[in-house]
Amino acid sequence: MGRSPRTFDNYSRHVTALALHFKTLPTELDPEQVKDYLFELQQRSKTPSQTYFKHTVYGLRFLLKTEGLPYSFLHLPAIPQVKKLPVILSREEIWRMLQSAELLKHKLLIGLIYGCGLRCMEVRNIELQHLDFDRKMLHVVQGKGSKDRYVPLSEHLISGLKTFISIENPNQYLFNGNQNRNIEDIDVLAPNRKDFDSRYSQRGVQWVIKTISKKAGITKEVHTHTLRHSYATHLLEDGVPIIMVQKLLGHERIESTMEYLHVCQLSDQKPHSPLDTVFTLCSRNAGPK
Repeated sequence: MGRSPRTFDNYSRHVTALALHFKTLPTELDPEQVKDYLFELQQRSKTPSQTYFKHTVYGLRFLLKTEGLPYSFLHLPAIPQVKKLPVILSREEIWRMLQSAELLKHKLLIGLIYGCGLRCMEVRNIELQHLDFDRKMLHVVQGKGSKDRYVPLSEHLISGLKTFISIENPNQYLFNGNQNRNIEDIDVLAPNRKDFDSRYSQRGVQWVIKTISKKAGITKEVHTHTLRHSYATHLLEDGVPIIMVQKLLGHERIESTMEYLHVCQLSDQKPHSPLDTVFTLCSRNAGPK
């Protein structure tokens, strides 16, 4: 079908919400009822999510198509898009976060997300077999869009990773989250889930990034994706061609990468991890913590 299990799960949840709203099967609703429901969703939130509507509309459209019922009336409501530039951390702020993280595990989380431009899901999914220390590369397996890619590993990361692996002795995933059950390891919305696996939870990674950024005295709104934004911007500032940055980020469309293209002078340059530049520029006046 070309759709992932996660997509079908989102379809099911949103179509179920529609059914509960009307207390009837979605297949028995007429077009006007559906349009009224979508309009009500729009009015309910000052900043409605395009993704939320997409899952509702596409999920219902898929259901009606499967049942052989007409579905051409289903369209996404028009939602004005507010274009915002991404929040970017300076190299000094990245350095302060690395210095503020007391645990090696947390330092490596920051270092990998920023130094390799990873999404939250991608850093959680790192397995030992994905680390190629000899070639200084990380194999990002099945990232967004179910695509693989390779990104350079900083020598500083490799050194820390080897130490971490020798101490923690992980089995499959690099970062495990259920051994000590610390606050950052638990999905606070579902701490008793039976399907909890050995990976660091998404909320755990997010908790670490937000907590350490505050500890580092950063007043910007910092999320895991902020480090990825900073990775892309710093590479462009270092002169890495935008086509190469697109590949390193795993962007399907160059327009997505051009979001980071402000006023950069591009030149041909071998791709590298910007974490090396952070250490080069910032470690001169500060020793390792």
